[in-house]
Amino acid sequence: MALSIKQIGRCFASEVTGIDLSRALSPDDAAAIHAGMDQHAVLIFRGPELTNDQHMAFTKSLGAIEHAIGTSLREAKDNRLSTDFADVSNLDRAEQPFARDDRRRLFAIGNRLWHSDSSFKSTPAKYSILHAHTIPSKGGNTEFADMRAAYDALDDEIKIEVEDLVCEHSQLFSRGKIGFTDFTEEERDRFSPVRQVLVRRHPVTGRKSLYLSSHAGGIIGWPVPEARIFLQDLAEHSTQRQFVHSHVWRVGDLVIWDNRQVMHRARPFPDAEPRDMRRTTLAGDGLTTAQQ
Repeated sequence: MALSIKQIGRCFASEVTGIDLSRALSPDDAAAIHAGMDQHAVLIFRGPELTNDQHMAFTKSLGAIEHAIGTSLREAKDNRLSTDFADVSNLDRAEQPFARDDRRRLFAIGNRLWHSDSSFKSTPAKYSILHAHTIPSKGGNTEFADMRAAYDALDDEIKIEVEDLVCEHSQLFSRGKIGFTDFTEEERDRFSPVRQVLVRRHPVTGRKSLYLSSHAGGIIGWPVPEARIFLQDLAEHSTQRQFVHSHVWRVGDLVIWDNRQVMHRARPFPDAEPRDMRRTTLAGDGLTTAQQ
């Protein structure tokens, strides 16, 4: 069966059939997936469950990876996975859910805010590729917001205002929004703010997107209170229901999204139940401020 892509969201997000991700990806299929990402921004593959090696092989067939180093509060000795993977589960090295007051869990709760992966890095991520190994009995969905449609819906006056703005992004900002301030000096240094443009143009389609994230805590040249309320207004505009698609996970699902074109957030689930989600990430292609 040939690879097929069918849109299932209101204005984006599609399901892919006719491909076995446990087998090597052909160049034609890789090209079709990239083309599908350019158009739909989120692609959903329903099973089968992949080994870490199969997941990684699929990822590398699409491009160079971004290593998950220094992006969470997990120490190297506590890692369940290699640094090729971002461990976005709620599990410790013994495969047990974190205690409710574990600082690693509390930090990770920040993923329930709308964000774009690695926007707190100078070179932000391209694709995120998330695979479900264990899901909770309820909740834990992932929601996506189409930042292209959100940009298109802005008033012309606002489009002019945002065009050349540059924001500062840091996990210190996003975690501060939920009251998490328990950082060591090393962590505060590691999460120093980086600069990202507020409007990005897709390199293939040319379509513009708002580049927002909970990590964005300031606009260069603006007073902080004014910047934060402006960014909040843009985020509220961008996450209206007509721009959002919610994915209900099944074991074996693999979902790819383009961080240049969408924001996403995880939804709550019973904290004592395991949610084993493993993410690989495609590296971005440069500084957004240079691309401006």
